[in-house]
Amino acid sequence: MRRITGVVLIAIGAFLITLAPLIRFYAAGKLIAAPADYYGVTELRADNAQYFSAAKVKVLNASLDITVTTRGDVAEAKDDHVVWDEFSVVNDVTNSLPNIALDQRRSAFNKYTGEAVNCCGANVDKEPVQMTGQIYTFPFSTEKKTYKVFNSSTRQSYDTKFVSEDTVNGLPVYKFEQTIPPTKIATITAPASVLGMSQPGDVQADRFYDGVVTFWVEPTSGAPVKQEQHRHEVLKTQDGVERTVAFVATVKMTPATIDRLVKNAIDGKSQITLLKTTVPLVLLVVGLLLAVGGAVLLLSGRTRRASEV
Repeated sequence: MRRITGVVLIAIGAFLITLAPLIRFYAAGKLIAAPADYYGVTELRADNAQYFSAAKVKVLNASLDITVTTRGDVAEAKDDHVVWDEFSVVNDVTNSLPNIALDQRRSAFNKYTGEAVNCCGANVDKEPVQMTGQIYTFPFSTEKKTYKVFNSSTRQSYDTKFVSEDTVNGLPVYKFEQTIPPTKIATITAPASVLGMSQPGDVQADRFYDGVVTFWVEPTSGAPVKQEQHRHEVLKTQDGVERTVAFVATVKMTPATIDRLVKNAIDGKSQITLLKTTVPLVLLVVGLLLAVGGAVLLLSGRTRRASEV
């Protein structure tokens, strides 16, 4: 009986020892992924903003509330990618003007790396776009290096450089910064008088955008927990002269949104640590103990038989 028990313990121990690295290096990588059924609402605020109001036909000073709703398209989540739809609404709180801007985006990205995948009708405001770089998240186990991150306003991706380590609500994070050079993002037709010009009739004006976007990222999960955007948009006539402000603001996530994202990141970090560290380590330790215990039983059984002879 001692011999059978020893063999069984060694077999179970060997199985657990073999299972530990499989979970650590294979299974964890398959289980840790962006969800297909994601749903989240992000709220941002821009105080002391300036923007050109089409309704008022002038530049207004205001505090703006921005609500971004993101939901996953489960039916389109296949193989290694997921598809998320995003809807943004901007309200002028100061002047009681709702819906001054409405934007939408459909993105497909690799659920393991967070990088763009070109499929499934990816678009910005219904215009098909070939996206590149990180979309919503940074990679799991984010490194202190430069990543390409997609920007919806310019529909391009830009280098996003690691700046420093930081903390958000006590959570250790990596801080990244993306600088966007002046880029033409639209052409509009407006009355010349509105643009401060003396000539009669309408003229064409190009909308240029430049800015700096800062991300605070929990590195284990790759989840951004805080974001700020310094946006500078102007209207230039075809002669290259800057005529008026289009949108100038510093846009920040609200404290409530940051609190929620930090909590989600902590939960995600705990789950990843459980799969990649805790479970494999426990399996390895238990496996070794069982194998050693089984070996002791076998050896003691042999010693007992030898003494009886």
